Amino acid sequence: MGTLDGRRAIVTGGASGIGRATAAVLAGAGAAVCVVDLDLAGAEAVAAAIRERGGRAIAMRADVTRDADCRAAVERALDAFGGLDTLVNCAGVIRRANAVDLAEADWDRVMDVNAKSVYLMAHHAVPHLAAVGGGAIVNIGSGWGLKGGPDALAYCASKGAVVNMTRAMAIDHGPQGIRVTCVAPGDTDTPMLRAEARQLGVDEAAFLAESAERPLARLGTPDDIAQAVLYLVSDAAAWVTGTTLVVDGGGIA
Repeated sequence: MGTLDGRRAIVTGGASGIGRATAAVLAGAGAAVCVVDLDLAGAEAVAAAIRERGGRAIAMRADVTRDADCRAAVERALDAFGGLDTLVNCAGVIRRANAVDLAEADWDRVMDVNAKSVYLMAHHAVPHLAAVGGGAIVNIGSGWGLKGGPDALAYCASKGAVVNMTRAMAIDHGPQGIRVTCVAPGDTDTPMLRAEARQLGVDEAAFLAESAERPLARLGTPDDIAQAVLYLVSDAAAWVTGTTLVVDGGGIA
């Protein structure tokens, strides 16, 4: 896939899980990375680890559900790197509940973090990607954005939105040289997956074992997803846009 030397990237949700792995993988391929998260200490730790390995990274605290914070994150990356050509929207939350049990506040939170943030970050980033002749946006969706799942109404709705937003953005911004794609992970061993077990009130070990029941017989790792993102932002995917790449060990096959 070559290198990302000279690329300037923002990764939201970069303090842990898939976002953390993605920031590390992109930096390892040569990109300068702005690690954005509500957890500033976590984001700073990720950026420091990248710098210790000889990479270039900064940390930025932002609530990606807020317009002003998203604008500030883009401006911070521009100030630090002199431009922007890559955006990876990894920030995400889940609330496991059906329509009867789901609180309105939880619906709003999941939709805001998982879907509204994609719009807000693109709203501020796209003009700068266009200004440098194009770039790549990768949105992290989910297998449950392509099929339903139990007790996850808001999450399924939000990730379905991400999948179709990806298509719409690819159509709108392809003429500007901007490729927009989506990665749909299956169950991946992250703090968010483990939090699902607590939300459902089930044994964590049993929950993880059940989640690993798929053709490849294991949970995904954050690095599995990060490697897919690397492909999609690289020149190897130069004619790939508007599509969703499922990375789930065959879970929805």
